[in-house]
Amino acid sequence: MVKLTLRIYILIIVLILALLMISPKFTTSIIVKEVKTNSTSYNQGIRAGMVIQEFNSKPIKSIEDYTSAVTETFSSGSESRVEIKADNQDFVFFATNISEINVESEPSTKIKTGLDLSGGIRAVLKPANVSLSDSDIQDLVDITSQRLNAFGVKDISVRSTKDLQGNNFMVVEVAGASSKDIIDLLGSQGKFEAKIGNQTVFEGGNKDISDVCRSDASCSAVTGCFPAEGGYACNFQFAVYLREEAAKKHADITRNLSLDQTGKYLSEKLYLYVDNNEVDSLLISSGLRGQTTTQISIQGSGSGVTQDEAVKQARIQMNKLQTILLTGSLPYKLEIVKLDTISPTLGKEFSRSIFLLGILVFIIVSLAIFVKYRKIKITLAVILTMFSEVFITLGIAALIKWNLDAPSIAGIIAGIGTGVNDQIVIIDESVSDKANNSSSIKERIKRALFIIVGAFLTIVAAMIPLFWAGAGLLRGFALTTIIGVSVGILVTRPAFADMLKKIEA
Repeated sequence: MVKLTLRIYILIIVLILALLMISPKFTTSIIVKEVKTNSTSYNQGIRAGMVIQEFNSKPIKSIEDYTSAVTETFSSGSESRVEIKADNQDFVFFATNISEINVESEPSTKIKTGLDLSGGIRAVLKPANVSLSDSDIQDLVDITSQRLNAFGVKDISVRSTKDLQGNNFMVVEVAGASSKDIIDLLGSQGKFEAKIGNQTVFEGGNKDISDVCRSDASCSAVTGCFPAEGGYACNFQFAVYLREEAAKKHADITRNLSLDQTGKYLSEKLYLYVDNNEVDSLLISSGLRGQTTTQISIQGSGSGVTQDEAVKQARIQMNKLQTILLTGSLPYKLEIVKLDTISPTLGKEFSRSIFLLGILVFIIVSLAIFVKYRKIKITLAVILTMFSEVFITLGIAALIKWNLDAPSIAGIIAGIGTGVNDQIVIIDESVSDKANNSSSIKERIKRALFIIVGAFLTIVAAMIPLFWAGAGLLRGFALTTIIGVSVGILVTRPAFADMLKKIEA
C-alpha cells in the first residue's frame, strides 16, 4: 500500500474544500429572480431567491415546466386560483396573470460567470472633461448604481478602475440590457432635487448638502419595529446636514404648513427626484416647521413578512436614500469610452466552446507527456495535477464571488500551461542525473522547485500591473493567473514532486 505524504494529504484537503466552495448540484430547480414590490405575489410573501417546487400541484423542474403550468392556468384570460409551493411554503391567491414574478434556472454551482458567458452589456465610462480623485470616482460609482436601480435595471455590476497612467474609469456591466439602455441611462447628466409641494428645498451637491450621516449609530439607525398588515414594518431615521442658505429656504417653505393627523409630521412630504423621476417621499418632523436648522431628520420604513426581513428592508431603504442624497452631489456628464454587447446565446455557445477547448487541452498535454516520457504513471500524475489546479482555482473564484469572463478563462488556461511547464521541469530534473547517481532525487527535485519559485515570482510581478491596466478589462486574466500559479507553488507542485518521488523510487 502506497503511503501518502503530508503534501499529498494537503492537496486532498484543499480539493475537498474547493468542492465545498463550488457546491455542485446535480438536480435542476427554478428560483424566483425578482418579484415586483407591492404586487399580489409580493404581498403574499413570495421573495427573490425562493425555489419553486410546484405550481398548481404540477412539479416544476425547468423553465419549460413553469411556463407550461402558467400558460395552462391563465389560458382562459380570467382570474384563476394560483397555488405556488416554494421553499416548502404554500402560497395561495387569485390573479389574472403572474407577470410580476420573474424566474430563472438555479445555478448548478456557486461559480459566477461574467457577461462573456451569460450575456449582457459592458460599458467603460469616464466623466467628460473632468479628472476625479479615487474618492470622487467611488462616489460616482455609488450614484450610478443607485440610478440604475432606481430605473429598474437589475443584475448590475458597477466598479471603479484605473489604467497604468492613473486615470480613473468606471466599468458598468448589466445583464439582459441593450446598448441603447446604457446610452440612455448613463449618457445623461444626473440631477437630484428635494421638493416640498412644487418648491425645491435643496439640490444634490456641495451647494446645498454638506454631509449625510451614514455610519454613526447616533444619527443613523433602524429605530423600531411593529406588527403591520401581512407582517412587520420597521422605521429608520438618519440626519442630513444642510448648508445655511438651504436651511433658510427650508424654513421659509415649511413655515405655513399644517400638521398631519398624528401631529408628529408636517402635512406635506419631502419628495426626492433623480433626473425628474420621483424615487421616494419622506415624512418631515413637525419640530422642523419654520425652523432654520442645518440638520434634518429623514425618516422612512421598510416592511416584510418577518421582523428580520422588515429590518433588512429598512436598512436597504435607508442606505438607498443616503446614497441618493450624498452621491447626488456628483452629477457629471459621462462619456462612454468602450461599449461591448454580448447576447445570452453567444454566451452559451462560448461556454460550450471553452469547455470543449479545456478537454482538448487536457488530451493534447496528456498525449505529449506520455510520448515524451513513455510512463503512464507520470502522465496520470500530470493529469491529476492539472485537474487539481483548475478545480482549486475555480473553488477560490467561487469563494471570493469572482465573475468568470473570457479573460478569466484565458488566465486559467495560462495557469495550466505554466503548471505543465513546471511539472516538466520537475520531471526532467528528477531523471537528469539518475544514471550517474551524482545526487539524490530529493536534491534534484529541490533544485527544480527553486527554479519554479523564481518563475512564479516573475509571473506574479508581471501580472500585478496588468491587474490595473486596460481600464480593468484584463483584471480577470491577471487574477486567475495569479491564483493558478499560487495554487501551484503552494499546493500542487509540492504534491506532484512527492508523487514523482514515489513513482521513481
